[in-house]
Amino acid sequence: MGIFTGIIEEVGKVVEAERGRLRIQAQTCLEGTRLGDSIAVNGVDLTVAEMDSCSFTFYVMPETYRRTNLSDLSPGDLVNLERALTPASRLSGHLVRGVVEATGVLLSLEPEEDAIIARYGAPPEIMRYVVVKGPIAVDGVSLTVIDRGRDWFAVSLVRYTQEHTNLVRRRPGQRVNLETDILARYLEQLLMERGDLERRP
Repeated sequence: MGIFTGIIEEVGKVVEAERGRLRIQAQTCLEGTRLGDSIAVNGVDLTVAEMDSCSFTFYVMPETYRRTNLSDLSPGDLVNLERALTPASRLSGHLVRGVVEATGVLLSLEPEEDAIIARYGAPPEIMRYVVVKGPIAVDGVSLTVIDRGRDWFAVSLVRYTQEHTNLVRRRPGQRVNLETDILARYLEQLLMERGDLERRP
């Protein structure tokens, strides 16, 4: 299992999307990649099973289809790609595990000067970890929450993110993969365990 930063290296193109098999055309992310390496595809940590000079192939488990938007992919679709961190990598985003917790849905994209405000609907199990100014990964992209409601959150997509990810190519109603901050989850668990210890006789 790889660890990622949420800084997208390349937008690849789906070549083949059969049940259990996903082949993606790429260029940058092929460099230095070997069989068995981890690549985040729309934020999903997948293992390279086959590769040639212009694409990699992944085998996708049913559980991955159930929890992510990979089952929505068709040939020609664009996907966010990132190679796993190495010991020499710089951490520019936040720690992303490539373990999608749930899918959300794009509600709207609204221009704001050079930025675009993206608003996403999300289920309760995601929203409990969403805080304003905190991190979230949307389709593998490390973003900062700027606003939230009971069942939605908003992020600001700067020009670089617009140009180097697939996020602004989405249409309202399409599903996105969501991963919350692992540190928030660890903190919640530690606090719950400490509370349980304090309540014991």
